Amino acid sequence: MELIALLKDALARDGSDIFIIPGSPVMVKSHGRMVELTQGRLMPADAEELIRTAYALASRDTSVLDAEGDDDFSFSVRDVSRFRCNTYRQRGTLAATCRVVAFGLPDPKEVNIPDVVLSLAELRSGMVLVTGPAGNGKSTTLACLVDRINSTRGGHIITIEDPIEFLHPHRMSLVSQREVPNDASTFARALRASLRQAPDVIMLGEMRDQETISTAITAAETGHLLLSSLHTLGAAKTIDRIVDAFPAEQQNQIRAQLSMVLKGVISQRLILTRDGGLTPVFEVMTVNPAIQNLIREGKTHQIDNAIFSGGPGMMSMDTQLMRLVKEGQITQETATLYAVHPETMERGSRVAPTNGPLGLGLNKRF
Repeated sequence: MELIALLKDALARDGSDIFIIPGSPVMVKSHGRMVELTQGRLMPADAEELIRTAYALASRDTSVLDAEGDDDFSFSVRDVSRFRCNTYRQRGTLAATCRVVAFGLPDPKEVNIPDVVLSLAELRSGMVLVTGPAGNGKSTTLACLVDRINSTRGGHIITIEDPIEFLHPHRMSLVSQREVPNDASTFARALRASLRQAPDVIMLGEMRDQETISTAITAAETGHLLLSSLHTLGAAKTIDRIVDAFPAEQQNQIRAQLSMVLKGVISQRLILTRDGGLTPVFEVMTVNPAIQNLIREGKTHQIDNAIFSGGPGMMSMDTQLMRLVKEGQITQETATLYAVHPETMERGSRVAPTNGPLGLGLNKRF
């Protein structure tokens, strides 16, 4: 059983994630469905052999996995693809999940990223957050924003990632890409150091803890454009997550700072279409004076209504789900399942949406 052959088979099936778990065949997720790549169940020794091959391809030792019980890294297979790999111990055996990351940078049109999202790359300062559950395309959206900046203006872009997924060439800007823990011990340390590296744009793969969030807000306050992600869904929950990361006595100050530095929140989900494909659905909140007041006053529960009512730079996820239902791309049940306000989805789906076309296509890997 060879790892490279399995990876090629996964790509031939248009797979997005490969699962190597003892007791199960090697599986691939393709268009939201699990497909077997091997016959029979993997023995622990077979899984370990495949995983050690991945480490060899990455020219990496297993010290982090041995010490911590899990590890993140990426590797490339020539003429095949790049892969982001998470290895871990479970029930005393080794297991892994490998995410397919295509060579080259994603084309925003092919992965159906709307112009209202890409327009946030025109900002020169402040904070832009991309949010959503794991595996729903946040890294792809961030890569497209970085590439749009890199292709349209000069400056110094610093990315801090764990691991590095997309490789950005120097174009109009210089791009420094740092990987945690190979190039820096922690996100917070790399972010603090970046402020002394004359950046114009900082792309932080994820805001994981209070220290990182605090430093990110400082970076945005001092005139840099900071892009990052959170595992939240929706602008209101994103703001609450950031504020709740701090002690109660600091939360009013954080709300005030956030109201000034936050420029936009993008939330996204990948939705299964009627024909078995996947298509992204976005919510976009751009911070205007009304949103600033809601953040500052702690009235985040009113933000969803502000987004749904529309306005420049706003895109409601429920409105986009309604559009997909009307176009016959998804079912009413699917729309209700993913809706921000499911109780109003059936009534709302009978109303023509007004937020503008999303430009969706089918069967595109995001």
